[in-house]
Amino acid sequence: MRFALVALAGAIALCAAPACAWNDQGHMMVAAIAWETLTPATKSRAIALLKLNPDYETFIAGVPSELQDQVAFVRAATWPDMIKRDSRFTNDGDDNSVPNSSLNIGYHDNLQHRYWHFIDLPFSTDGSPLIEPKPPNAETRIELFTQTIASETANDDVKSYDLSWLLHLVGDIHQPLHATSRFSHDLPGGDHGGNLVALCAKPCRDELHAFWDDVLGTSTSAIAAIRAAGRLPKAPAGSDADPDVQTWAQESFAIAKQSAYVAPIGEGHGPFTLTDSYKQTAKQIAETRVAIAGARLAKLLNSSLR
Repeated sequence: MRFALVALAGAIALCAAPACAWNDQGHMMVAAIAWETLTPATKSRAIALLKLNPDYETFIAGVPSELQDQVAFVRAATWPDMIKRDSRFTNDGDDNSVPNSSLNIGYHDNLQHRYWHFIDLPFSTDGSPLIEPKPPNAETRIELFTQTIASETANDDVKSYDLSWLLHLVGDIHQPLHATSRFSHDLPGGDHGGNLVALCAKPCRDELHAFWDDVLGTSTSAIAAIRAAGRLPKAPAGSDADPDVQTWAQESFAIAKQSAYVAPIGEGHGPFTLTDSYKQTAKQIAETRVAIAGARLAKLLNSSLR
């Protein structure tokens, strides 16, 4: 993959707070991969919509004019995490049963909708009862937002909002621990994608979910993410052929069971100490999932964003 870049003085930082769901770098890498295979018409339409995002000027601050479109697209992929730290938006919690959880009204919506970032497909290894996920969730939101940006009747404010979320959620659903929750006697409500599985003893707060979010690195520089994306192997041939979002979630679910919840990760809360072998395997999986997510995002936008 080739990226036309000029040097930027210093890093382009998005935020200093811990990221969620991949992290800023992971999400920007997904968007950077997608950008390379968007058609000129799709790029033009995407940028026209992203200019309606209330944080567009933040996306391009300090960026040379010849890079502004690419960087705006890449940085917009982090916007649904940015609003978690923004006083303009209300934290309505992680429970999708709250009022207004299924809104799709564009930037008039000031809720954070944290429950849109994942779908907790359940499993258990000790026979514990399972709780099936309910909408809205990452899967149902990707489907809705894809329909909306392809609609001939939805207004551009709503399409811009939905595009900003799509750039993010397609990445989320390819993160294995954003598509699962392990239920057990110790965790009858599930472990929330590994968020309740400790990797060290208190007061340390490292946990399994954050490890997978950060496995590709923790830079917040858009340019660094674009370059990192350019070094990744391409997605396996044909991996973008299936547009079914449920299939994407099921892939992540299977990977989580087969590769995330394996030794040295045991039953219960932990803490567990990750081995070098576990870390290396996780990084390889993450690289492949990000490459696939980018390829699928590009195909989705080329087909729907008109």
